[in-house]
Amino acid sequence: MDIEKYRQIIQQLILERAQRRSPQSEIETQAILDTERDHYLLLHTGWRNDRRTHGCSLHLDIKDGKIWIHHDGTESSIATQLLEMGVPKEDIVLAFYSPFMRQFTEFAS
Repeated sequence: MDIEKYRQIIQQLILERAQRRSPQSEIETQAILDTERDHYLLLHTGWRNDRRTHGCSLHLDIKDGKIWIHHDGTESSIATQLLEMGVPKEDIVLAFYSPFMRQFTEFAS
């Protein structure tokens, strides 16, 4: 698959998740889509009562023709969704595992 197709898939998945927020929530969900440098994040920022919330629930990059999953704090596996959308396992890197541990996954190292 080509890089442009990977960009489209990632953007679709992040934008779908960004739209799932509660209408009463004071937490803003931001889809960060840097197609020039191939960095993609789903951020949450705002206030819940008197407590500050700021965090990343999803961080993906495209490097060397592969999708690198740096962080997946979502309820459903982003790797599984990428597979369902036609991305082969050898083009998905579970970057949240150490380089040594990646060899024991069914995904790219």
